[in-house]
Amino acid sequence: MEATEPKQRRHIILTSHPQGGQKAPRIRWGAPTAAERGPIVATTTAPAQRNAIGTHSGAYGLYRALAIAANKLSPLHRADLTDTAPAEPIGPNPQWFDPAKIVSLDPWGHMVGEVFAEELKAGMDIRPSIAVTKARINMPELRDAMAAGRLKADGEILVPGGDARVTKVAIEPVWYLPGIAERFKIAENDLRRSLFEYCGGMFPELVTRPDLHVFLPPIGGTTVYLVGDPAAITDPKRQVACRVHDECNGSDVFGSDICTCRPYLAHGIEVCIDTAQKGGCGIIVYNRKEGRALGEVTKFLVYNARKRQAGGDRAEKYFERTECVAGVQDMRFQELMPDVLHWLGVTRIDRFVSMSDMKFAPLVAGGIEVKERVEIPPELIPADAQVEMDAKKAAGYFTAKAPDKAELTQAKGRGLKE
Repeated sequence: MEATEPKQRRHIILTSHPQGGQKAPRIRWGAPTAAERGPIVATTTAPAQRNAIGTHSGAYGLYRALAIAANKLSPLHRADLTDTAPAEPIGPNPQWFDPAKIVSLDPWGHMVGEVFAEELKAGMDIRPSIAVTKARINMPELRDAMAAGRLKADGEILVPGGDARVTKVAIEPVWYLPGIAERFKIAENDLRRSLFEYCGGMFPELVTRPDLHVFLPPIGGTTVYLVGDPAAITDPKRQVACRVHDECNGSDVFGSDICTCRPYLAHGIEVCIDTAQKGGCGIIVYNRKEGRALGEVTKFLVYNARKRQAGGDRAEKYFERTECVAGVQDMRFQELMPDVLHWLGVTRIDRFVSMSDMKFAPLVAGGIEVKERVEIPPELIPADAQVEMDAKKAAGYFTAKAPDKAELTQAKGRGLKE
């Protein structure tokens, strides 16, 4: 009896996991309409309707489970979506209907209440994975730029007090597994098994339900800030500026000066405002990928290792110390980064506020034209962050000039191998 107990436990785990059934709507990723694509249902209250692995709300699904366990939330609660529709229309855009263009988010995620109204009325538990609202942002760096004369208030985009009006978008990840596998040039079965095994067997359906192709991973999502008229994004006569920024809590929020993250973010917002004031649109894409997706604990361990090594913090040891602690230099996988831009309908970026080749190559490989790459002005680089800049330049992280035609061709040829 004791010898068979582990096997029995494994069987219980796999078969007790929420299962889909015949009532589950079929998903056709990249279909020409929402009705043909079908809704994504990851509810745990109606297992027969499930057609996705995981649960709604991504990483926050764990808090939902805790709230239910603590009797703070009814497990049967359904969101009242009255008046929650997007404050600014986005899409549909042509890229939504190319299954290879968008694989890490649901293009229809913000339009659930509209395009799946009949299914919701019939009692199907479908939840938005994207929300679009309006807001203002205020950063001291914007007031500094106004004081220096680099920005001027116009009363519409930038008001005299330094507030900038924006359209704000929150996006939770929704992975189409066949598309993710193709993007990384790996077999879907290998992807599923790796996700299952190296997440401690959290999602048995990854290996037991090959008929389910959509996965809602418990990871951080993306926030987008649009400055100016979003319609300019698809207007070839108007410019688009963009900063793709990966989360750095220490710098972005608390102003730590060991890196250039907040200065680069602030500079990107400044460029976006300037572009918007000239009739275009600025796009800030903020990805929850703390510490190059290695995590903040690993990041702080690396800080200690860098500063305590013989000779102090040195550019030539920057990436070596990271790899010694984490086993890899970077896990952001920028291959998935262009998806949000495809969702917005971006086909070209006139001013890309980044010199990172790791960000540039996937954009070009994904068919997005980049006309100019804007670097951070030297005077905005904190003294303690110069080691980072020197290390990245030495490692070929940056390109110090705008790409010429040969470089564009080379980036397209490299595709997503870097």
